[in-house]
Amino acid sequence: MTGEEKGIDTAPHVRSALTPPPGSPEELQAFDRLQQAFPEMYRRIFLDPQQPRTVVVVPSMSLDIRELAKIDGVLHYEERLLCLLMLLRMPRTQLVYVTSLPMDPTVIDYYLHLLPGIPAAHARDRLDLIHCDDPSLTPLSEKILARQEILDSLRRSIRHPAAAHLTCFNSTALERTLAVQLGMPMYAVNPALSDLGNKTMSRAVLREAGLTVPDGFEDLRDVDDLANALIAIHQRNPSLENVVVKLNDGFSGEGNAIVPVAGLSVAANALAEARNRIWVTMRCVAPSETPEQFLGQMETMGGIAEAMIESSKTRSPSVQMRIDPLGNVNLVSTHDQLLSGAHGQVFEGCTFPARPAYRLDLHDAGYRVGAILRDRGVIGRFGVDFVSAREQGRWLHHAIEINLRKGGTTFPYLMLEFLTDGTYDPETGVFRTPTGDARTYYATDNLMSSDYAGLTPAELIDVAIVNNLLYRAPAQEGMVFHLLGAVTDHGKIGMVSIAKNRRTAIQRYSSAVSALARALT
Repeated sequence: MTGEEKGIDTAPHVRSALTPPPGSPEELQAFDRLQQAFPEMYRRIFLDPQQPRTVVVVPSMSLDIRELAKIDGVLHYEERLLCLLMLLRMPRTQLVYVTSLPMDPTVIDYYLHLLPGIPAAHARDRLDLIHCDDPSLTPLSEKILARQEILDSLRRSIRHPAAAHLTCFNSTALERTLAVQLGMPMYAVNPALSDLGNKTMSRAVLREAGLTVPDGFEDLRDVDDLANALIAIHQRNPSLENVVVKLNDGFSGEGNAIVPVAGLSVAANALAEARNRIWVTMRCVAPSETPEQFLGQMETMGGIAEAMIESSKTRSPSVQMRIDPLGNVNLVSTHDQLLSGAHGQVFEGCTFPARPAYRLDLHDAGYRVGAILRDRGVIGRFGVDFVSAREQGRWLHHAIEINLRKGGTTFPYLMLEFLTDGTYDPETGVFRTPTGDARTYYATDNLMSSDYAGLTPAELIDVAIVNNLLYRAPAQEGMVFHLLGAVTDHGKIGMVSIAKNRRTAIQRYSSAVSALARALT
């Protein structure tokens, strides 16, 4: 059936006669008007799953291209938000999903088959896929704005313009311009506030929330700034072994570096020695990066240096929160992050929920940070990361950063929530299905093997089917795959192992990895 036969308004979602120039006062005013109208739409639509609506998903990683290039298969991270296809379980919801490259139909079919209680054909009819046919690392939002035909296609696809909103991976001036040109609000932080999520401003907000942050310095711009910071941190912490240096807009740990400070001189030549330590001993987490490149990035975006928390027993938990358009601060989830790389700096995956010993501490911290961000005008998802050390019989939490974006924990949690229709209990930190059963998961978006390279998504799914690895709806347990588009060229996939308890989730994940290895060798 055509859109007209289904009673859909197929006329383009028309902008005002004159589109305000990007970044102009007129655009900022237009964006503010859209955002100010969002709470009323939210009240009217979001709590009623039967209400018609359009969700435009633009999973643009609008981040520094040099940082993006550090991640294998990063273009396929646009698939991270395919969890939002589960919104199609609401029978009057339309989803418009935009990507840089066309999506493999097998990948889409895989997600649609997971929808509980909705025929795949019914969901497929409410899904519009648009791509830019552009494999560059230029942010997707920029690609859309540069192509009038893509913008026009996007406008024509929107079936419910009065009940439409834009969602994205992270929000910048590009996403603001896109929202204005589409004439719809954005469920994400106002780009004017996005600096609240960089490393320098994160530390300020975390301190304001009364949380402990590692000893350190912010807003560093050059090698002398960094050298002076190393000297001061070492003088205050003489037994400290290492300092972590972070680029303000780095992510996934790839924008970090480690500088040893043990034995750093405090004499007259301290500055010269500190500079030498930086050039000679600094270890960049990204394997391909040199100190020269790292410091060049620091001059561009700024950064921080902070004492590395090193203890015989440490964890890296996080808490995820959401501020809705009505100003409510909502607890979403907690995780223990799985880290690898130099001194455990690179995000590999997570277990959900965080350990019982400290998950309620994370709840409290999340609400405190959320109250500050809410009062500054932030809406949307955010996370707070910690390094936690077991000292004298209790866990001490060091808050290290705020992520004002969707992240690596977004996909697994939303898939669990959508697949089971369960909820996370803020009183206990336990996720329960409607029947009261607990569910946990073990997840990664960085499972790589040379054995996987060359496989198509269809071939990988076939292996999973033959080996009985796929999620089983009746039991509400099993494996969910993602980042399938990265398997062919990069041998990289993501997996979420959903089970009744942490031990079983980890065991099944390990069994699945072993089964894939046996099947492919």
